[in-house]
Amino acid sequence: MRKIALDKEREERRNVGGLRRILPFLVPYKWTAVGAGVALVVSAGSVLAIGQAIRRVIDHGFGGEQVLIDQYFLALLGVVCVLAAATFARYYLVTWLGERIIADLRAAVYNHVIGLSPAFFETMRTGEVLSRLTADTTLIQTVVGSTASVALRNVLMFIGGSVLLVISSAKLTGLVFALLPVVILPILIFGRKVRRLSRDSQDRIADISSYAEESLSAIQVVQAFCHEAIDRLRFGKVTDEAFGVAVRRTRARAWLTALVMLLIFGAVDAVVWIGAKDVIAGEMSGGQLAAFVFYAIIVAGAVGALAEVYGELQRAAGAAERLTELLAVEPGITAASNPTPLPNLGSCAISFRDVTFQYPSRPDLPALKNFNLDVAPGETVALVGPSGAGKTTVFQLLLRFYDPQSGAVSLDGVDLRQADPSEARSRISLVPQDPVIFAASARENILFGRPEASEEQMQAAADAANASEFIDALPDKFDSFLGQRGVRLSGGQRQRLSIARAVLANPPVLLLDEAMSSLDAESERAVQAALEDLMADRTTIVIAHRLATVLKADRIVVMEQGTVVEMGRHDELVASGGLYARFAALQFNTN
Repeated sequence: MRKIALDKEREERRNVGGLRRILPFLVPYKWTAVGAGVALVVSAGSVLAIGQAIRRVIDHGFGGEQVLIDQYFLALLGVVCVLAAATFARYYLVTWLGERIIADLRAAVYNHVIGLSPAFFETMRTGEVLSRLTADTTLIQTVVGSTASVALRNVLMFIGGSVLLVISSAKLTGLVFALLPVVILPILIFGRKVRRLSRDSQDRIADISSYAEESLSAIQVVQAFCHEAIDRLRFGKVTDEAFGVAVRRTRARAWLTALVMLLIFGAVDAVVWIGAKDVIAGEMSGGQLAAFVFYAIIVAGAVGALAEVYGELQRAAGAAERLTELLAVEPGITAASNPTPLPNLGSCAISFRDVTFQYPSRPDLPALKNFNLDVAPGETVALVGPSGAGKTTVFQLLLRFYDPQSGAVSLDGVDLRQADPSEARSRISLVPQDPVIFAASARENILFGRPEASEEQMQAAADAANASEFIDALPDKFDSFLGQRGVRLSGGQRQRLSIARAVLANPPVLLLDEAMSSLDAESERAVQAALEDLMADRTTIVIAHRLATVLKADRIVVMEQGTVVEMGRHDELVASGGLYARFAALQFNTN
């Protein structure tokens, strides 16, 4: 329903007026815009002055002295020089404005989107966001840095040319403007179609970006399942759809431009024919007719150019709408107006009180139901249960990626909804099941959560995570580029690097989500020892399917369908004969 409502709203707002949305980004550079406007007026005025120079040369120069001819042509050369200088200033200033505004716009969109909660990305494809950051901003850049200047210049030429047309011949000007409705009608008819097709074209480009991003980011899985042929076929279909929309848009714009040009210059031809007869009859001079023809061409060219750039302006207006839609999205998670500071107590106490939570994309399927859990400072608690039991959701709420629909999650007695999310997250370090490695060096990846750490601290963190050995074997050691998503490392190496990042962050709360799932037996023993030292003075919650990794936990919490069904130590839970005992029997071959 939300998508239908948005589409309807876009249809209603699909006009050039949407470009007003980027005006706030122009305000900081208003004096540059003023300079560009002055240069624009001067260049347009210089072109219009050429018509008067032509009139004087024809009416007075040819029948006068050589000195007059020289003066008129020198004056014409001066006008051309002014035109050249003003054109340079206009082009430079307008292009600079376009580049600067788009840089600011891209930064604003990125800065806003990166602060949105994960709930936003459950319904918005990453490829769609990337398309808006690239393709849409490029369209606006073209408009601000070129098309808008061309449009304004032609508006000035149309107005100034029209005034000078009246001065040259009011009779012929009346005939010209009597034919204007014939020209305007096609603009109204084809303009709406161009607007619709322009928006559709941008949507298809977003589909291309989204599909390519998804398949290329999972290239190993695609190739492992020999899915390349299917992906090529599907991508080809998406690009063909985009091509089809682009062709229809181009055809509509071509018809619009060609028809307007035909009607304009046809009208000019008819009017000039009448003017020529007036010159023969002595009702106007040859210079007047020449000036009239010059201004008629100027006005006709201005109208034709405006008809052509109108489509570009509409496309950019649609792009501006798409970008401002992103900027208008309110973060689902925000800091309270007067956030409650978290106490500095060293290790943190964690509390879940009657928490019920459903993900936005699955509102009818509770991930947690009346969930209760207390973790004492410095305690290590293991979460165990089948897939979908809600274990990872506990981490999601503790990091305040989401807020529960009911109940409360507290850190050191402070409800996370009353705390600053950044302050709360700064006290927590996460080692995810799927390690996230950025396309950077090993050094940058380890320093990710603590950029100010020293070389010795970074080295110690790598040693603690058993990562130093493989890092030292890389070509440039800690400065080695690891590739997109750490593609140059094995799964175990990526996990150890992720653990080193958490070790260096040195938080009071540690969240381990199957942190050793990608390690071999030897690395697991080394990392387990390092993690035990790390967990000694920290509040730790461990998610584990391999029960051997949680035997030393202070407590094991068994979850099923979003609730706690058992709690205790390993021996106690095995003896109770419940769900944990069944897991243990499967993994340890016990009866």
